[in-house]
Amino acid sequence: MSRGELLALPASIDVETAGRALGLGRTTAYALTKSGEFPCAVIRAGRSYRVVTQDLLQLLHITPENSDGARSSHPAPSDENSSVHQR
Repeated sequence: MSRGELLALPASIDVETAGRALGLGRTTAYALTKSGEFPCAVIRAGRSYRVVTQDLLQLLHITPENSDGARSSHPAPSDENSSVHQR
């Protein structure tokens, strides 16, 4: 899944979609869910399972501010500290 697709997901998603985001097949995703080993928060709703999208995004290190999935060790300079001044 692309970053844009991940950021556009609703608050909770089905296990199959979460598994696809993690590179897991359907069978593996459901097996991990049923064993309690899925790496994200899973909610059981009747006979269905839902994965909390926010947990999935955190696992993948994807936020709206940092949608590339990489952690930057250097924060972006603020306008005040920037060496480039606009006139």
